[in-house]
Amino acid sequence: MDNLTHSIIGFGAGELIHRSLPREVEDRAQQVRHRLLLVACALASNFPDLDLVLNNLLPPPLGYLLHHRGHTHTALLAIPQALLLAALIWLLWPSARTLLKASTTARWGLAASIALGFALHLAMDFTNSYGVHPWYPFDGRWVYGDMVFIIEPLFWVAIGVPMALIMRWRAARWLGLAGLLAALVAFAVKGYLGWIALAILLKVAVLCGAVQTRSGRDSRAGVALGLAIGIGFIAVQGVASHLGRAQITAALQQVDPASKVLDVVMTAFPSQPLCWAYVSVESNEAAGTYRLRRGIASLAPQWVAPLSCSAGLVEHGPSMALAPGVAQFGMEQVDLGRLRTLSVDNCRVNAWLRFGRAPAFDSEGGALSDYRFAMTPRGNFTTMPLASPEPCPTGVPGWGYPRADLLHGAAK
Repeated sequence: MDNLTHSIIGFGAGELIHRSLPREVEDRAQQVRHRLLLVACALASNFPDLDLVLNNLLPPPLGYLLHHRGHTHTALLAIPQALLLAALIWLLWPSARTLLKASTTARWGLAASIALGFALHLAMDFTNSYGVHPWYPFDGRWVYGDMVFIIEPLFWVAIGVPMALIMRWRAARWLGLAGLLAALVAFAVKGYLGWIALAILLKVAVLCGAVQTRSGRDSRAGVALGLAIGIGFIAVQGVASHLGRAQITAALQQVDPASKVLDVVMTAFPSQPLCWAYVSVESNEAAGTYRLRRGIASLAPQWVAPLSCSAGLVEHGPSMALAPGVAQFGMEQVDLGRLRTLSVDNCRVNAWLRFGRAPAFDSEGGALSDYRFAMTPRGNFTTMPLASPEPCPTGVPGWGYPRADLLHGAAK
């Protein structure tokens, strides 16, 4: 997820923990604990993304691909990170240190806030199609939620509105609410968010805000409701992703029964469970090829046609209908033997394949890239030239190969 979403979720979780604990004896201590738990949970919810400083350990693009969402995004190494964050808070925040010395409740609250913040970061990163491998070194396989868009405004609204309403200063409250509204309208104007989805989000904002206002500024009801709505939304997206994958798989098998569908990467549209971008991976061992497709699918084409999904996220150009709710925009046919040969003979390709979920060669065959990001506005950041004279990279992390099924075939 983007760091704004990580922060909002972290602030909301920290607020809920604070309001669930008994009050401190003194008002001043209560205020310090409030700030401490919010800041600690928000920092913990962003801390793993400091792995960006490791990018230079490998040549581009391998540094980013293999170290972002790398070691810092594992459950095992979350423990020393949590201890480091707690130590920094202790050393750099005198009033928090004084409180922690005196209050057992504050110490438990800090531990819970940091632990929950790290868990939320890994869980939220899991929900999208980029993936994580949280159980390394015990299991290096990537896992993909394929459920939530990397920038999801529902979390901003459901959690951000009650958080804004409980701010002490009126100007801060109105500034926070105005900022949220402006961000939503900007998303809709740019075509990233449908107008119906915007209307639903505004209703969610009113609901969460009303609950928080009626229950009082000292209540946890609004924040708890916002977090519950977020969890419910993820559950709905998970079901929708499963249904969409089944719909796309059926369409692909109907179009080409000779190919085996290995994977369908599902990328959600913001706040729209009916619309999905997909990238499929199909293999044909007999022909010695595999095929990649990308397109848009709608779970309810009678209500929302695939090409009527949010305009800012729908690819422009010729399309082909594979089924009533499935449209295809692009397709690549790839030599399976070449991929397998390069995975053995080219150490840089072998390292790259520890990330690539949909490996594709460019039209000249001189570069390798992940088809998931073929339409990224600033260009495909995964592209790696094959003719580079660079030596074999050292210190390559031992992540599993997402496409081990292609590389090893029936021997997998």
